[in-house]
Amino acid sequence: MAFSRHELENLLRLVTLTKDVELNCEECLALVAEFAEQHLAGKSIRAGLQAVEEHLAVCDECREEYEALQQTLAEIDGDL
Repeated sequence: MAFSRHELENLLRLVTLTKDVELNCEECLALVAEFAEQHLAGKSIRAGLQAVEEHLAVCDECREEYEALQQTLAEIDGDL
């Protein structure tokens, strides 16, 4: 299976974003609610949640979960 130029560029971009210590998807999703609440409240993201932000930058599936959660929280906040 050959990769297209776009796929190779995307793969290389992701490799450059790789860090020695990263969250996996399960760890990210366990923290994403706290991350979303802080982000929605306009609070600065505490140090332990920086890894969530980094994971969301490279993981489409977790980012979709985060965006859905963020939208739900915004709707709930708007209802109060």
